[in-house]
Amino acid sequence: MNFRRKNIKKQHCEVIVGAQCGNAVLRGAHVYVPGIVSASKFMKAGDVISVYSDIKGKCKKGAKEFDGTKVFLGNGISELSRKEIFSGLPELKGIGIRMTEPIYLSPSFDNVLPSYLFLQNLPSVVVTHVLDPQPGEKILDMCAAPGGKTTHIAALMHDQGEVIALDKISNKVEKIKQNALLLGLNSIKAFCFDGTKALKLNTVKDAEGKPPFLPESFDRILLDAPCSGMGQRPNMACSWTLKEVTSYQPLQRKLFTVAVELLKPWGVLVYSTCTITLAENEEQVAWALRTFPYLQLQPQDPHIGGEGMVGAGLSLEQLKQLQRFDPSVVPLQDTDIDSLRDARIEDMIWLANKDCIGFFIAKFIKCKST
Repeated sequence: MNFRRKNIKKQHCEVIVGAQCGNAVLRGAHVYVPGIVSASKFMKAGDVISVYSDIKGKCKKGAKEFDGTKVFLGNGISELSRKEIFSGLPELKGIGIRMTEPIYLSPSFDNVLPSYLFLQNLPSVVVTHVLDPQPGEKILDMCAAPGGKTTHIAALMHDQGEVIALDKISNKVEKIKQNALLLGLNSIKAFCFDGTKALKLNTVKDAEGKPPFLPESFDRILLDAPCSGMGQRPNMACSWTLKEVTSYQPLQRKLFTVAVELLKPWGVLVYSTCTITLAENEEQVAWALRTFPYLQLQPQDPHIGGEGMVGAGLSLEQLKQLQRFDPSVVPLQDTDIDSLRDARIEDMIWLANKDCIGFFIAKFIKCKST
């Protein structure tokens, strides 16, 4: 949760990092060398450093000072000198600044029980429970990378059954395979394949179980669709264009149409996004119910988030069956941790369940064969 530490003394020696690196630091990461854009002129290994994020991308690589728009992230200890960081060696990796006083108390879970734990945001955990995979079933995760939900699906099935994971970017597919191997899950098969083309148009059966697949091949399908990602937190800067934001709705509908065809009668389809727009969430549900009259919206268990947003023509009953996580409902920005020391444990749990990324979940059941 966003419990801010105040009264951190800023240092004269500064390091500027990119916005993406800044996001990671707010999540509890140290500063890795590739994320460092600028460092003070005389910075040496072992110096106490104040770390800032260049949220507008205006700082020049290797600059010795930067007076543009920057956000303070906290203090740390430099592992390398300025000269070493900007030596021109492209293979230089690893930790550049070890954070000792980050402004948010968010501990790093990197390499903590890696073969047992896979860290995910709360809604990402909830969505897999809503899918409710059962041992022995055949499950499709249409847009699966990096495999957090995929591995969770396999774990909930006790690794009994078949979990097909698709992603169209090859290095992301390798990440799914690595995570499955690390967690010792054998039921996962990951393929580099475009989900919009996952439906086999001819009736010749593919004995190898590779995509594309015959219609009505899966008991349950998770479509965690590509989206504008406006619910992701933390996010140091907004770089979306209107054209980019509006490009996702047609892609989501293509994927959804294929998912419906691939789903068995009485199978379960769960649609989710990590964005907050009406067009990518409730409007998609309304479109699906109009386009596929044999789909029925289902209640969700567990239901931790709020109801759906009005504006897409859905009834109040239908909105209650949706699950929307909205970070703005918990005003924790700049909350000082000292103000919460005397809070009841029940209140802290409520805050933890509400203070998360923006996310949306809809659950459908297919009531007949197509």
